[in-house]
Amino acid sequence: MKKVLIITYYWPPAGGPGVQRWLNFVKHLPKQKVHPIVYIPSNPSYPIIDSEINNELPKGIDIISQPIFEPYSWANKLSSSDAKTISKGIIPEQKKQDWKQKLLLWIRGNLFIPDARKFWVKPSVKFLEEYIKTNQIETIITTGPPHSVHLIGLQLKQKLDLRWIADFRDPWTTIGYHKKLKLSRWAKKKHQNLELKVLKKADDLITTSWGTKKEFEAKTKTPITVITNGFEAKNLPEVTLDKEFSLSHIGSLLSERNPINLWKSLSELINENVDFSNDFKLNLAGVVSENIVHSIHKYGLEKHLNLLGYISHSDALQLQRKSQVLLLIEINSEITKAIIPGKLFEYLQSGRPILGIGPKEADFNMIISETQSGSFFNYDEKEFLKSQIVSYYKNFKAGKLLANTKEINQYSREALTASLAKLIHS
Repeated sequence: MKKVLIITYYWPPAGGPGVQRWLNFVKHLPKQKVHPIVYIPSNPSYPIIDSEINNELPKGIDIISQPIFEPYSWANKLSSSDAKTISKGIIPEQKKQDWKQKLLLWIRGNLFIPDARKFWVKPSVKFLEEYIKTNQIETIITTGPPHSVHLIGLQLKQKLDLRWIADFRDPWTTIGYHKKLKLSRWAKKKHQNLELKVLKKADDLITTSWGTKKEFEAKTKTPITVITNGFEAKNLPEVTLDKEFSLSHIGSLLSERNPINLWKSLSELINENVDFSNDFKLNLAGVVSENIVHSIHKYGLEKHLNLLGYISHSDALQLQRKSQVLLLIEINSEITKAIIPGKLFEYLQSGRPILGIGPKEADFNMIISETQSGSFFNYDEKEFLKSQIVSYYKNFKAGKLLANTKEINQYSREALTASLAKLIHS
């Protein structure tokens, strides 16, 4: 068995997609002759808690931890609701920001570089340096965001003779919210310098998309492997499909993920077709921006809207499998082309049709097309989008609404872990 130390901030009881990737890799690594040791903060301030996710923890895994100082506890004194909102990645539009929100964003962007978990770096390096020596660990893996976790790997690499693999679940300096952090020229440069150090000093890089790999290839010669997120292949209990024509989105809907043409199309169909109006339901599970809710109300969809708030991972799986159509919405931006939302892979497993909306040439469109799991539209393709919804609705009324998915097993966590283990053993 090859020992590998995995350094991650997100771990149960944290909720959200950030925890699922490495929780499931850790489950399957022992089958690949890899013994994972997981290092986590002992007192984290997670923005979302999943009360059921501890049930998914594999038995017999070595977990070590050290305390972390979280400045969000200080920010709570200034404004508890704003601090929690920003920590979830929900940043209000600039014209709607009050002075407290502007101050918190400036502090977050310019004083906490690369992020608010930076204070975990120094104590972690001190603790892990001795732990690695004592336990004869030859390989470490860091996963971010938060990208401050990669700085732990960087410093350990500089101090010890070990192999370091840096896993990027999201980009760093090109991530969507960076431009909203009111970065000074100095802060922006520091982010770029730290990112470059990590990209060049790591022995191997992992990205979750081909677009991010292409971005990093322009900055470093370090070998890069794409290992996407995936789904956990398991026997799930039978569910009964919704009797309504339900469109469901699971996960955060930030202000920029606002497909106006989708709301317009649905509004038109409600006004044009009484049966559609009676059958239609829109489920939004997760944190939803006020801007999104306002747009939905503006187009007269409020009677059809079901705001579920945050739901547990097990409830999310159930909602995916009983919904008639699953919505996958990404920000319409050049820098979001490389983002492949983690929910896509569980959507594939659900067997329900996916209606994807995002930027042109989005990486996740490649997967929808390859697996024949649904349809994809750009933000400005209103008539084609509306036509597809009509097609889905007709199939729903005929009892024939299915997704003819194929070749999805390559995205199972077990198959992806085999690729990870191959990299670890190389």
